[in-house]
Amino acid sequence: MTHRTREQYERWHLGECVRCGRRAAKSANWEGLICRTCCEKAARTFGTCPGCGIERLLPGRHDGAPVCRDCAGITRDFHCDRCGNEAHLLGHRLCERCTLSDQLAELLDDGTGRIAPGLAPLHAMLIQMPRPKSRLIWLRRTTNQTLLADLADGTLPLTHEAFHRHPEWRTAAHLRDLLMACGLLPERDGRLLRFESWLHRRLAELADHPHQQTLEHFAAWHQLPRLRARATHKPLTDSAGNHAAQHFNRAHEFLTWLHHNQSDLAQLTQAHLDRWHATHPPHEQRSLRGFLTWAINTGRAPRHLSLPRLHITEGRRLTQHRRLDLLRRVLDETAGPVPVRAAASLMLLYAQPASRLVQLTTDDVLHEADDVLIRLGDPPTPIPAPFSDLLLRAKNASTDNSSTASWLFPGRAGRPLHSRSLADQVRRMGIPGAAGRVAALRQLVLQAPAPVIAQALGFHDKTTTRLAAEAGGAWNRYAPDDHRR
Repeated sequence: MTHRTREQYERWHLGECVRCGRRAAKSANWEGLICRTCCEKAARTFGTCPGCGIERLLPGRHDGAPVCRDCAGITRDFHCDRCGNEAHLLGHRLCERCTLSDQLAELLDDGTGRIAPGLAPLHAMLIQMPRPKSRLIWLRRTTNQTLLADLADGTLPLTHEAFHRHPEWRTAAHLRDLLMACGLLPERDGRLLRFESWLHRRLAELADHPHQQTLEHFAAWHQLPRLRARATHKPLTDSAGNHAAQHFNRAHEFLTWLHHNQSDLAQLTQAHLDRWHATHPPHEQRSLRGFLTWAINTGRAPRHLSLPRLHITEGRRLTQHRRLDLLRRVLDETAGPVPVRAAASLMLLYAQPASRLVQLTTDDVLHEADDVLIRLGDPPTPIPAPFSDLLLRAKNASTDNSSTASWLFPGRAGRPLHSRSLADQVRRMGIPGAAGRVAALRQLVLQAPAPVIAQALGFHDKTTTRLAAEAGGAWNRYAPDDHRR
C-alpha cells in the first residue's frame, strides 16, 4: 500500500505509545497503540500470570502488572508454528530460537543439504544458549557467516593453528571459544591462545625489520615457554598476556632505537643502557627489563652490563576508615548489580584483583551449614555476614545465566568475564580497586602472620611479608592461636 503524502503515513501508522510515551510506528493495538520496542519487550516477558496463575508469556497489562494474553484479552497468537512455545515471533511465524536454528543449519551445510556431522555439537550449543536474539544479531555480520561457511565446507581447518592465522582474528577468537566450549577443539587457555594469535600477526608485521629474528627468538624461546608453563598450573590472567605483549613491543622499540643509533645488541654498551633509561618513563623501563635480562643471560648482549635499579612508586593510600565506608557502600542495594558488588566486597575484604576474581567458579563458593567460605587459597576463607549473603546471591545469579560453564562472573561463549570489564564496573560504582586491595592486605597482615595470609588468599609470601614490614607489623605481636581462627 502506497501513501500519497507524508502526512497520510504519519496519521495511519504513527502514534503515541501507551507504554513508553514515544511517538513511533504502531506494532500492536492491545490496550492502545504499542510501538515496536515495547511490543518486542512484551513478547519476551515470562512469568506467572497474576490472573490465572499459569506460568507463561505475559505480553498484556492489567493495572500495570504483566498478564497473559488470555487475561488481557489479546487475540494475537504468540505460539511458534514449529516448536509450539510462546515467544516473540519472526518471519513464517517462527520464534527466535527456531529462526536461529534454520539460519545456522543453512550456514553449516556441508553441501549435502545437511549440517556438517562434525559441527552438530556447535549447532546444538548455539540454539540452546540464552538470549537467541543476540545470536541472531551475531549471525548478521558477514564475517561470522563466512567463518561458519568455511568451517562447514572444510576451507577453514578445525585446528587452533588455522585460527591463529585467520585475518579476522577477533571474530575467529570468539568462534574458537565457542568451539572449545562445545568440545570440537581441544581446551586450551584462552588468554594464551589470544597472545599466540597476537604474536603471529605481530611477527608478520615485522617481516622486514632488521631485528626480526631476535624478536622471534625472544618470543618463542622465552615468553611462550613461560606462559605455557604457567597455564599448565592455573589459568592465565588478563594481565599476563598484556604484560607479555608490552614486553615484546618494548623490545621492538628498544632494538629500533639501537638501529637508529648505529648499534645492535652485540655492541650494546653501558652508556647506551643508561641513556635509554634516562630518557624513558619508569613503566617503559620495567617493560624492557625482561628482554634485557634474557639478552644478557643468553649472550646476545655483553654479560658485563648491569641494569639500572628501578624505583617503585606507590599511589595514594586508602585509610582503614575510608575502606570501611566503601564496604558499607557495597551493601547498598542501589549501588550496583549484585555480581559487581560481590566482586567489590572481595576486593575490599581480601585484596583480590579482578584478574583472579574472574577465574573463580561457583564451586569455589562453599555453603556449609551456616558458614559461607570461598576458595582463594588453602584453606578456604570464611566470608562474614552480610557479605556472605551477597556472595550467595551472586552465585545463584551466575548459575541461572551461565549455560556452559559455572564461572562466578560469567562472560560470553562459556568464558569468564574479562577482568578489565569487571574492574571497570567496580570502578564506576565508586570503588578504587587498586587502593582498596592494598589497604585490605595491609590490614590483614596486621591481624595474622604474613605467610598465613599469603597461603589463605593466594598471594606470594614475599609480598605479604613486605607489606607487613611497611605496616609496622611483627610476628611477636600475634597471640599464639589467633591465626587459626
